[in-house]
Amino acid sequence: MKGFIPAKFTPVVFAFYMSGIMAFLMSSVLVAVNTGIGGNYFMRVLRAYMIAFPIAFCCVAVLRPVVLKLVDWTIAK
Repeated sequence: MKGFIPAKFTPVVFAFYMSGIMAFLMSSVLVAVNTGIGGNYFMRVLRAYMIAFPIAFCCVAVLRPVVLKLVDWTIAK
């Protein structure tokens, strides 16, 4: 099935995907830097991700208007 969420929810869906991907990448890197890649790495990443994802989602959803304004100020018309 393709396109099952109404277009009016685009900002929320964008925030969901963007925060999910970024939180996973950041969790992966930070776990590797802080505790290494050995022993139960994936489980440690998932534990960090469970904390990071809701925070990232809220941040992306709340800061989206601010970022759009910054982009508007930055890009030449």
